[in-house]
Amino acid sequence: MEKRRNERAWNVSKSERREHKPFHVEREEEKREINENQMEGRNAILEVLRSGRDIEKIMVAKGNVEGTIKRIVAIAAEKGVVIQEVSRQKLDEISQTKNHQGVIALVSAHNYVEVEDILAAAREKGEDPFVLLLDGITDPHNLGAILRTAECAGVHGVVIPKRRSVGLNATVGKTSAGAVEYMPVARVTNLVQTMEYLKKQGIWIACADMQGLDYFDTNLKGPLALVIGSEGDGVSRLVRENCDFTAAIPMYGKISSLNASVAAALLMYEVVRQRQF
Repeated sequence: MEKRRNERAWNVSKSERREHKPFHVEREEEKREINENQMEGRNAILEVLRSGRDIEKIMVAKGNVEGTIKRIVAIAAEKGVVIQEVSRQKLDEISQTKNHQGVIALVSAHNYVEVEDILAAAREKGEDPFVLLLDGITDPHNLGAILRTAECAGVHGVVIPKRRSVGLNATVGKTSAGAVEYMPVARVTNLVQTMEYLKKQGIWIACADMQGLDYFDTNLKGPLALVIGSEGDGVSRLVRENCDFTAAIPMYGKISSLNASVAAALLMYEVVRQRQF
């Protein structure tokens, strides 16, 4: 009897070993998945720039701004692409091909839209615009979760800044559970200028801030842009000062803040409640 139990345990163990990949293999697959939108090499990046595909940023080796790389930097600057000078050692560490030629580009998992496109989509549906402005969300899992909730809550579009923010990379796409395919995302150079533009279009700007009126008692009806701050610092001073009003989530425990994606979800669905019920 004992022998049969041992044999059964051994068989289960063998089965588990077949089903579960070694840890180092899983880590390598995860690395490949996260970097699947990484382009390397001068000619490859020149072609991406010419194709018009959206690029998150281009990293070039410090002191290597001549020849083809000089042309890459010039075209990227003309298109408003973020250019970052890093050490060659940094490029060596993140390179997948081990032949980066002094330049690596991170391209978007999905193309961006213009802010005007988001407002046009709301008009086509005959609805008051409902826009999310994300001020410095750097965690791709948070951005993906926010996009997923936004799509479910009927948000017309999300706006993120070009700097101090994660873009539409592969991790964001996966975490969003496909929402990145349906939720328009605009990437802007200056968030405050975008807020001023939205105000001229008759849209009120609400800031998620702990010092504001409880969101239960805040009027979130009508054309609205909801500002969600970064995971650590919240909404930046300039952005907060340019909001029309604030909405706070009451806290009753010992922890004084929520994860950015959770806070965004609560506020988005309060907008849904006030608009629909």
